[in-house]
Amino acid sequence: MNKKILVALGGNALGNTPTEQKEAVKITASAIADLVKDGYKIIVCHGNGPQVGMIKLAMSAGRSINDKVPYMPFAECGAMSQGYIGYHLQNALENEFIKEKIENPVVSLVSQVMVDAEDPAFSNPTKPIGDFYSEEEAKKLEEEHGFVMKEDAGRGYRRVIASPKPVDIVEKRAITTLYNSGCVVVAAGGGGIPVIMENDEYVGVDAVIDKDFSSAKLAELVDSDVLVILTAVEKVAINFGKENQEDLDKLSVEEAQKYIGEDQFAKGSMLPKIEAALEFVTSKDGRKAVITSLENAKEALSGKTGTWIG
Repeated sequence: MNKKILVALGGNALGNTPTEQKEAVKITASAIADLVKDGYKIIVCHGNGPQVGMIKLAMSAGRSINDKVPYMPFAECGAMSQGYIGYHLQNALENEFIKEKIENPVVSLVSQVMVDAEDPAFSNPTKPIGDFYSEEEAKKLEEEHGFVMKEDAGRGYRRVIASPKPVDIVEKRAITTLYNSGCVVVAAGGGGIPVIMENDEYVGVDAVIDKDFSSAKLAELVDSDVLVILTAVEKVAINFGKENQEDLDKLSVEEAQKYIGEDQFAKGSMLPKIEAALEFVTSKDGRKAVITSLENAKEALSGKTGTWIG
């Protein structure tokens, strides 16, 4: 079969500490191993919201008590998160492959993602990263570190930064080569390290790219057949949390656009997943996307569950 898929894994599914993450990725590795045994070629993209926020806060806190600690730009923090999350995923996958006698190589690739320097997102930061804080704690962080803090869905305050749209993946040729050769590739982690072009050079910028949009862009560039977006629920629903909630098996492009117009999907939650899926399926005839949970990924790819788009 060798159908090419890209799996977008949420950063919140990875745990809040390195110890939690090492345990969580074992579950992910087992699910991906099942897909490899079924003949799928796989790229894994992961989120990094909690992790990159933790790294940035730790570096800022260290600098506040010791001026010898260097200022760490957000692009470098993103690279750090790609490195250690990629290591955990790679390690867990390799261990699972040994157990299951799977011979596919595994590689994690630090990935840069091009964004437009004129993207309006830079003047309106909206992407929440890191932990939740009380209003008092949020004000203190604004005063001490210059962070922009916003209330997030009634759960507390989080730091927000710019979230520009991905334009291109710098390492797309390397990723494509590895992908087509049968490697399981971990790439564009956390949405990728955001870079712009200045004087014919790539330059990192303070931003976080939504991993669902980067996943869709990468899936498009490497010519994947299916974009698999994993979330906490088995299926997308309209009227979510209400008595008339309706789980959806399929969504046409037109239906998805209609529901977006009706504000059926929560911003910062299901909405970017739907929008990313639409970008992928409309990029070329025949491409499809499915939104489901990790534990249901195999069943979804066989057409038995999940919400299929396109």
